[in-house]
Amino acid sequence: METDKVITLVLADEHGIVREGIAALCSPRPELRIAGQCSDGAQAVDLILALQPDFAVLDLNLPTVSGLEVIRRLRVAKSETRILVLSTNRDEHAVREAFYCGASGYLLKDGPADHLLDAIHSVLAGEEYLTPLIRREAGDKPGEQEDDRVSLLSKRELQIFSLLVEGVRPRDIARRLDVSPKTVDTHRSNILRKLEVDGVAALVRFAIERNLISKTLPD
Repeated sequence: METDKVITLVLADEHGIVREGIAALCSPRPELRIAGQCSDGAQAVDLILALQPDFAVLDLNLPTVSGLEVIRRLRVAKSETRILVLSTNRDEHAVREAFYCGASGYLLKDGPADHLLDAIHSVLAGEEYLTPLIRREAGDKPGEQEDDRVSLLSKRELQIFSLLVEGVRPRDIARRLDVSPKTVDTHRSNILRKLEVDGVAALVRFAIERNLISKTLPD
């Protein structure tokens, strides 16, 4: 994660061991700072509104006030804090509801630690983050799962995906879309991660195998 700004986080989880684990992950990284911690939903609302951190890492099953209700209250209060849900719940309905309420990312507690860093990186780049662990589990048929992967791309990612498979160089994509090369690199990384491919050559094969190159993508 490349940033000159210190990114502040509030951790809201009933279990101290979870909060301590996240704090231990962040402590060696000078760009990340834990601004506060709490163990229930009511405290979470008050703490986030008081500190206005960049991110809140929030469990859905908080006592007193649920995680979803915390998100709703923060949105009503027009808080700009980005919410990363950290949960054991893999249910598709729970994931959709979290994003509907205003979460920016959804991670699983049994996932690898670097997913949290991936989520922060993605959200800072303007994208929502959904753990790939849930994406891999979604769908029983391989074809349906592949289609679902493409649907995870945002409109901007679809634009860049289309240009990459056409052979347009990243610096030319940046000029064409009037964004920085670093932004294109970030989107490219997100596209490769979401489609679960390794490199542009594999991305082109992915598009050819699914007959995606000839499809009209958003302008």
